[in-house]
Amino acid sequence: MKTLYIMRHPEKNTSNLKVDDFDLELSADGIQDAIAMAKRLKALKVNPDLIVSSPAYRTRSTAEILAHELEYKKNIMYNEVLYQAFLNELIETISYTFDTVQDLMIVGHNPSLTALALTFVNHKEEVMPCTVLKVAFDCNSWIDISKENAKLIWIEKI
Repeated sequence: MKTLYIMRHPEKNTSNLKVDDFDLELSADGIQDAIAMAKRLKALKVNPDLIVSSPAYRTRSTAEILAHELEYKKNIMYNEVLYQAFLNELIETISYTFDTVQDLMIVGHNPSLTALALTFVNHKEEVMPCTVLKVAFDCNSWIDISKENAKLIWIEKI
């Protein structure tokens, strides 16, 4: 069994129009939402073996907040593919995860996260900011994940 947590970063701060999208920070509310979500995930006993995040500033911040609250002591993997990823790139990134990882958390962006949720579990709603989906795959290798062996376990929203 493999477990995938799909998380979209919380609200970004768009007040400074001169900042490149990649460098946008979380808003003050976004930071509070990330902390609140991380505490919820801890209460749900979420304990990822690996956190993979887009290197954009807002997703890095989100991943760091998660790591702190979840007492995740390993390195966060920052993967440039997750920023502005196409669906196939996102699936490839997940599929090539080492099989020693049972519980994988992806912290990223839309529209690719919404497309991922639609592809695997037919979740037709947009993945909103600071939302986490837990998807279980009935397989022993990430290379074998598919919509046929995927099941949506829960969705947490702020």
